[in-house]
Amino acid sequence: MSDTVIADTRLDPAAVELGSFFRQPPDAVWRALTDPDLLEKWLLRPTGFAASAGTHFRFTTPDSSIDEILCEVLTARPCERLSYTWTYPRADYPTRWIVDWALHPQGHGTRLLLTQTGFDIEDRRQKMARNAVERSWKRLLLPRLGQVILH
Repeated sequence: MSDTVIADTRLDPAAVELGSFFRQPPDAVWRALTDPDLLEKWLLRPTGFAASAGTHFRFTTPDSSIDEILCEVLTARPCERLSYTWTYPRADYPTRWIVDWALHPQGHGTRLLLTQTGFDIEDRRQKMARNAVERSWKRLLLPRLGQVILH
């Protein structure tokens, strides 16, 4: 079960920064972030994914006009940190973001910090995209992640 997701806008107003606590240990959280079958349950199905720096993979989004997201693993330290690029090459306004997951043992559980960067909040479209992304992580995806970690 997850505590309330908290947004911390003091760090970087252009970034999405969300923290969650899970009662499960870091290896359980890591598994949900890196196992393709579990990723599909809460996020999207990855193709070619391995938690290894330099790995190129993609997420496919069949119900969207932007049908694929291209990614590259930048950092993979088991049970500590996972970061990857997140690029929509076919979007009207192509984007390149970085998604970073930091896992911190806390008591018998795990404090998870999600940071997504690469937004230009001086651009109205990018600011709207940043806000929509934050809502999606908070309201939909992080709660789904919590359910996957529980089971």
